[in-house]
Amino acid sequence: MKYKLIKYIGYYDAIENFKEKRNSCLAATNKMDYICKVLNKNGYKVLIVSPSRTTTKNFYKGKIIKISNYIELKLFPTFPWGNKIQKAFSLLVGDFMLFWYLITKIKRSETILVYHSLGLRSIIRIAKRLKGFKVILEVEEIYQDVVSCSKRIKKNEYKTFAIADKYIFSTELLNEKINIANKPYTIIYGTYQVEEDRKVRFNDDKIHVVYAGTFDPRKGGAIAAAAAAEYLPKNYHVHIIGFGSKEEVENIQKVVEEINKKTEATVTYDGLLKGEEYIQFLQKCDIGLSTQIPDAAYNETSFPSKILSYMANGLRVVTVRIKAIELSAIGNKVYYYDEQTPKAIAEAIMSIDLNEPYNSRQLIKKLDEEFTKDINKLLRC
Repeated sequence: MKYKLIKYIGYYDAIENFKEKRNSCLAATNKMDYICKVLNKNGYKVLIVSPSRTTTKNFYKGKIIKISNYIELKLFPTFPWGNKIQKAFSLLVGDFMLFWYLITKIKRSETILVYHSLGLRSIIRIAKRLKGFKVILEVEEIYQDVVSCSKRIKKNEYKTFAIADKYIFSTELLNEKINIANKPYTIIYGTYQVEEDRKVRFNDDKIHVVYAGTFDPRKGGAIAAAAAAEYLPKNYHVHIIGFGSKEEVENIQKVVEEINKKTEATVTYDGLLKGEEYIQFLQKCDIGLSTQIPDAAYNETSFPSKILSYMANGLRVVTVRIKAIELSAIGNKVYYYDEQTPKAIAEAIMSIDLNEPYNSRQLIKKLDEEFTKDINKLLRC
């Protein structure tokens, strides 16, 4: 097969480059990895162009890293992230290097993929106007619904949405809200990477429930998951794994410690797990929790990707009831709770009969096949 080259712009870093501590998000990296593999299946070689900067006080050279036979990563030089002047310089130079790359290395009418981020500011939009390349914009969420933004940033975010020629959305609701011109699009809720059964279990006759994700208090998922343990009987074990700042990790550890003092069930903080260790840990569990705050603005358009991670590993899922999930292709395959209270979450957990037939991997495999076809059509239309 003769592979065509497509460039994919987004904040990304390779595991083997961890010493440089460039800014990137694990969830975004996983999603980009999956989309790259789907592009490979459709005959595309991918060059990921990442503007990720170091968060250390060191300088690092730019480089090309081979991710696989058909995926490469381009990183720009990155300058020290130290005092205010150094940070401002790093941002300015980093923005210029990405902008210069776009106007000198992207051909007119060439199609590129762009992972939407506020960090890209107006760079993509301005470069597109000057050079005339086409953009498939991957929109995971509307960031002004998640973080506080100035009026200028809010306006620029919607301007960026408008300049896209095609879209990859994470929910049907995002398409309804952003794609007012009815441009070509496809939907991908998260990664459809089915994981084979590793045949691993805890083998302690307990029902193991896991929350895997951010400890960000604005999303509230980790604390809600831990708190539910207070209302579970002694044959349940709730695991909290994931990521957050030092303060957020310390806070969830304190919450776990306090709940353990007043519950018959067991609740533990099990750290941040990655790769095979993460997969095997999930597969030891029975139920996955998606316990984010239901009335947060981002819930209207953002799909909790952890749900797919759970299902890809064979877990049943308990989730808050929100439209983005209910209207999705997996909406009738999960267990809902309607009130963001520990008791309501616990009741949803206990309502699951683990003896009933269940095959979430089959559904994820079907979604993978459909997205592989859909993105191929999107690239060709």
